[in-house]
Amino acid sequence: MKRKNDKSQPVLRYLLAGLLDRSTIVTADGRYRVDQPGGSALYAAGGLGLWDSSIGILGAVGSDYPDEWLKQLEERNFDIQGIRTIAEPIDQRFFVAYDQTGARDRSAPVSVFLKLQAPLPHELLGYTPREIQLDSRNRPGPLTLRPADVPTEYLDATAIHFCPSDFLTHSLMPGILRQGQIQTITIDPAPGYMNKTFFDDIPQVVAGITAFLPSEEDVYSLFEGKTRDLHDIAETLAGYGCEFVVIKRGDKGVLLYEHVSHSFWTIPAYPIQPVDPTGAGDAFCGGFLAGLRLKYDPLEAALMGSVSASFKVQGSGPFYPMDALPELVKARIDILREKTKKE
Repeated sequence: MKRKNDKSQPVLRYLLAGLLDRSTIVTADGRYRVDQPGGSALYAAGGLGLWDSSIGILGAVGSDYPDEWLKQLEERNFDIQGIRTIAEPIDQRFFVAYDQTGARDRSAPVSVFLKLQAPLPHELLGYTPREIQLDSRNRPGPLTLRPADVPTEYLDATAIHFCPSDFLTHSLMPGILRQGQIQTITIDPAPGYMNKTFFDDIPQVVAGITAFLPSEEDVYSLFEGKTRDLHDIAETLAGYGCEFVVIKRGDKGVLLYEHVSHSFWTIPAYPIQPVDPTGAGDAFCGGFLAGLRLKYDPLEAALMGSVSASFKVQGSGPFYPMDALPELVKARIDILREKTKKE
């Protein structure tokens, strides 16, 4: 089942392919939000929505996913006809807690709520964290994106970002979507294949895309036993056939590499007291995609992504960055531009 939007709407500019989940988050200040919409696709949408609109979302939800959440997306003017509903329920719960520094608290939900002197929400009964498992190279999973999942109208978009997903989605779908109008393709890889056992498979993902945006943790896992030099890693990845590599380093900012000019930039993270870092990397990627399309400049795109991430860290919910005041947005991007260094 696909939900259809009004066909009178203008052609979409952006597509975001990723996960939608049901999040319970304990923030660094001890507050908690139980069973709220989350997932990489929505966090990327919030980061992109700070800068531009006309966004379509590609993803899948179980039959038990709340319809009102999908209606809320439409009310925010996101196109949701790319969100398919699977016939059976899916456990899409996600839980995370942060300590007072903003660092992830890896305690089990029961321990966290005991510390808060609060009852364990019934939504978390029986919850177990998702374990990272290696992806299959040839067997699709229930959330693997397939060509038939992409509405025809979405092929008129010009830019797409793939949030972390499985190897098959990232290795097959970009080439298929390039047959339409989509020319700007960015990918944030997932731990399921950013592993040394997939090292020889990575060119299948990177070749021909615009930008590859892994985390520092992911590239260290992929290059385990080879190198920990981020400059060498970025050059190697770009050599597989993409224009830009951006390595996200959390509170250390990002490292940007432009393949054609062989140029490196370091962009610091905007100094902010963290409240809820959930989805900051996805928000960065959304802002980066907007920057590529609006500015045609990877450095400006990275600055815009960094600003999106800074607002996400500051508050809870995937769409928190979209409520930022324009003067604050401009001030932050100006400060980060001054602190950016070309190597």
